[in-house]
Amino acid sequence: MTRIARLGRCGVLVLTGVIGAWLGMATAQAEDANKADIDALRKSLDKYQDYTAAIRDLYLSTVGCVHYTGEKIPGAMDYPKGAMGIHFVNVPSVGQKLDPMRPNVLIYEPTKEGLRLVAVEWLVPLTPDTKEPPKLLGQTFQGPMEGHYPLIPKEFVHYDLHAWLFKENPNGMFSPTNPNVECSNAEFPMLEKPTKMMPGPM
Repeated sequence: MTRIARLGRCGVLVLTGVIGAWLGMATAQAEDANKADIDALRKSLDKYQDYTAAIRDLYLSTVGCVHYTGEKIPGAMDYPKGAMGIHFVNVPSVGQKLDPMRPNVLIYEPTKEGLRLVAVEWLVPLTPDTKEPPKLLGQTFQGPMEGHYPLIPKEFVHYDLHAWLFKENPNGMFSPTNPNVECSNAEFPMLEKPTKMMPGPM
């Protein structure tokens, strides 16, 4: 190998190393930024550990404790076995500008001690102006999908994103279901089938 070829090869290796290090730093910075946002979000929502505070702020309960068997249905969303819980929806906020600090839904797990805040959810309706799935906290929303009937009309085609801020989820913070959440203490447990996927930007 000639000296020029060796120098060229060394240059490529150095450049590759620099690019790799830069990408690693950029990823770490993005993760740090998302962690800071998540920490701030968790702190801002802590008052809703008391579900009556949520009701006063117009988060209204859908009553049913939603859970899934993990059944896979072609053309439907993939929901791992587990539960979501009881959804408290702030209806006036749905369809408004996406606010990372104000989720549209608070999700509670029924326990022997009462309702425990475990997760939040953002809902974004599919409209003719939608060009791509919404993103938040470094995550792409799931969908588009039908509304979660019977709690939400099927005609409400939307994207959603869950975040398990207050209870660890072995499937990941942004998984739609959590196997550690139980509906056995719920007055109205509601076993749902996976929601049908709909045409739209994915």
